[in-house]
Amino acid sequence: MTRFLIAASVGLSATAQAQTAPTGPLTLDQQINNALAPISGKIASTVFSSVKVGEADLPVIVVWLVLAAVIFTLYFGFINLTGFGQAIRLVRGDYSPPAGDDHAPGEVSHFQALTAAVSGTVGLGNIAGVAVAIAAGGPGATFWMIVAGLLSMSTKFVECTLGVKYRRENPDGSVSGGPMYYLSRGLADRGLGGLGRALAVIFAICCIFGSLGGGNMFQSNQVVQQIISTTGGDASPWPATPGFWVF
Repeated sequence: MTRFLIAASVGLSATAQAQTAPTGPLTLDQQINNALAPISGKIASTVFSSVKVGEADLPVIVVWLVLAAVIFTLYFGFINLTGFGQAIRLVRGDYSPPAGDDHAPGEVSHFQALTAAVSGTVGLGNIAGVAVAIAAGGPGATFWMIVAGLLSMSTKFVECTLGVKYRRENPDGSVSGGPMYYLSRGLADRGLGGLGRALAVIFAICCIFGSLGGGNMFQSNQVVQQIISTTGGDASPWPATPGFWVF
């Protein structure tokens, strides 16, 4: 969730900045930007609303995420620090079923689950998001990102635990899980089935747009911008000057 919010904040903020009309015809990306800027601007102003703290603007969503991370850290006895040994034993295979045991639930080993989680974690929020945060907030942003990251390890522990607890084991042996399932099934256990189903649907829809915008378009844009910045090329489809260009 934290990564999604970081990706969304970067993507929406970038889209919300309307470009000035050039003298020539609009490029495709400028047309898309002009069409989506009013929508993304409204969403960004709502989701990332801020409160004044002295002379600084403090986004409410940041307070919400950090507060939840602090509560989880205290409630579970600093699991983000005390759980390292258990995590190493799990990844090492100390709790894996014997070879050839086909009755163990799940489709991947503990190590495979770790590598899949890392591959989906390191990227947009941890690289591009950090660079944007340092550029916007200065070197001091690094310290607060480290503190928030350490605390958010407890949030990640809670998310993964809920995902395993409320996942669904299908008859063919496959497993279905994630926030959509622990939102609907977990809240149903507390008598809030309707709310859980609604939140699950909303989360699934947000994931679709997040995978297209944050997971693909933003990363592709970052790659292209780095290539253009390095080679001194032109970002337009048919540049008037020689140099590196892309479609």
